[in-house]
Amino acid sequence: MLARLLAQPAQAMSDILDRGSLLFACLLALAASLFFPWMSFYTPLLLLAAIYVPGVLLLATLFGHLGNLGMVFGRDYAPLLTCTAMSFTAAAVPYDLMVRTVPREFFPFAGGLCIAYFVVLMFFAVRTVFGTGNGVAAGVVSLSWAPLGAAVVFMGPLRMLLSLAASPFFIIFAIYFLRSEFENMGQGLRRQQNLRRMLDAAAINPHDGEAQYQIGLIMQQRRRYTEAVERFRAAIAIDPTETDAQFQLGRIAYSQKRYEEALGFFLTALKQDEKHSQSEAHRESGATYLALGRCEEARHELEIYVERRPYDPQGLYWNGRVREESGDKAGARDMYQQAVEAARTAPRYRRRFVAEWSRLAQRQLRKLGT
Repeated sequence: MLARLLAQPAQAMSDILDRGSLLFACLLALAASLFFPWMSFYTPLLLLAAIYVPGVLLLATLFGHLGNLGMVFGRDYAPLLTCTAMSFTAAAVPYDLMVRTVPREFFPFAGGLCIAYFVVLMFFAVRTVFGTGNGVAAGVVSLSWAPLGAAVVFMGPLRMLLSLAASPFFIIFAIYFLRSEFENMGQGLRRQQNLRRMLDAAAINPHDGEAQYQIGLIMQQRRRYTEAVERFRAAIAIDPTETDAQFQLGRIAYSQKRYEEALGFFLTALKQDEKHSQSEAHRESGATYLALGRCEEARHELEIYVERRPYDPQGLYWNGRVREESGDKAGARDMYQQAVEAARTAPRYRRRFVAEWSRLAQRQLRKLGT
């Protein structure tokens, strides 16, 4: 997995989540830190674990609207620290090789290259662990250095705390009194890995389409779309009436702008279950019709959806778009205003999912001069 980070970072991060070890990743990071003689070997790992990773978690929670910080910390701290430690090691080893082989005047250049490589790996780590989009992942990684910058300012007191944390007395104290807390810290990664192992075991059964579908969802969340499509297609091959897989294949095709193919999947889902996923197949097929320039069919599908779910900002937004494309600016304005209001009054747990559609609706309202 460490070697794969060099050539296939996205796949390597997914493999680390499925089969990686937090302990092994931390030991690798400690070993890699021996290449930096100007600091104690344990300092980089402690800075990553105590400052950098919590900072990334906080930024990802804020920018990605992931929900409660405590829940996100308990679920994703261990997976993110594992990926971060592996990324640090993958960047530190080439640095050591370069400083041993290139002239001294090139050391800053070598250090800059390795820092840039670490940043790239962290982009894939954030995207894989949290399932965020590229923009959010890039923003989180761009600002993730702020906590480390603050740590440099307070390096004097921090150095004393780091030395205390690495002392044998503190280590013995931590092992004896805080062992359960450290074990709980790693549960997020273990739960994910246990779930994946159970799904892989179930997928061996050639008649279990549901296991294939669940693995496909995991791959889709990690943005490994090729593997997700393979799993969804396998689920359909086992059970042609697997409507969920049809629907997800349509969503992936739509995100890749394969609109004709996406429409075929959505229409199949509608044929199998006209109210699938709370009628969301109507919404998605309407958005796809709109992308294909077929406004009348798009309006028909979206009106069905809005009639059934009149408080969904996404459906209201797309209904506004199709009305705008049809020349009904007054109707479009009304739909956009309803989308903004629906997002504003949505339950707290839903707001992170609907905020995007409120922003898009407000942008369209500004274009219409409202």
